[in-house]
Amino acid sequence: MWPHVWGFLYSNYFRFWLKWVLRLLTGKCELQRLLGGAEAGARRTLSIMSSFLIKSFTVLRNAVHVEEAEVEKCVRDVMKEKKIEQRDTRFKTNLHISLLQISGYKKLYLDVENLRKVPYDSENEEHEEQLIELWNLLMPNENLKARISKQWCDIGFQGDDPKTDFRGMGLLGLVNLVYFSKHYTNEARQILSRSNHPKLGYSYAIVGINLTEMAYSLLKNGALKGHLYNMVSGLPQMDHFHQFYCYLVYEFDKFWFEEEPESIMHFNQYREKFHEKIKGLLLDYNVVLTLQD
Repeated sequence: MWPHVWGFLYSNYFRFWLKWVLRLLTGKCELQRLLGGAEAGARRTLSIMSSFLIKSFTVLRNAVHVEEAEVEKCVRDVMKEKKIEQRDTRFKTNLHISLLQISGYKKLYLDVENLRKVPYDSENEEHEEQLIELWNLLMPNENLKARISKQWCDIGFQGDDPKTDFRGMGLLGLVNLVYFSKHYTNEARQILSRSNHPKLGYSYAIVGINLTEMAYSLLKNGALKGHLYNMVSGLPQMDHFHQFYCYLVYEFDKFWFEEEPESIMHFNQYREKFHEKIKGLLLDYNVVLTLQD
């Protein structure tokens, strides 16, 4: 009961007077203190988001929904609303970066979502080229004898034609697999080899697509905000999402072999355990989950 009472009193009474006293003592408003005191990254940007969302001023509440092209104007409007001098370049720069991160996260989600919605089309030459590129990256010493072939099972697809395995994540699943294989070729080949373990093996490509779904869901529900705000001083790009996917693939393989599941039939159980582990890591304000080239 008391925590709820304290929360009500703080939100409705004490917070106003605390802010008033702090402004009197420092000569700075809450936004100036946030942008001047907190280090760049997730802590600062997430604090600004929280601060804006509880404001009664329309300019401030709308700031967290601003598009990239409107960020500069929004910064000026916020400074005018809060009576902050335009020559305060540090405040202006820091607010600009944070608003770019916020708008960039929303745009990245839309870009990822749009790619996920594109179904794999075997009549599309670009789609087919990416699929063949995946084979060549993972199996450089073995020629693919035919487009429809049982050889696809060698890299972890379920049947003779991989296109059926992309139904859930669309083209996003293939793009992620290719990205990891292209940028971390040695690691991808090593993990593929490990996935053929006689006891602890798993279907490399199918698991990779499953991890695409995990990365997508974490982006969609906002769990990747801290990671991306720490990683990118500005607009998060598609490459940053792919990099996080690469981290998941590498770490899941380690996790799987450390856990030593009884069989692949327990995949969902261990997949969920891994998912909870990643969600726990993402709660850290200082988190950055990437592999290094």
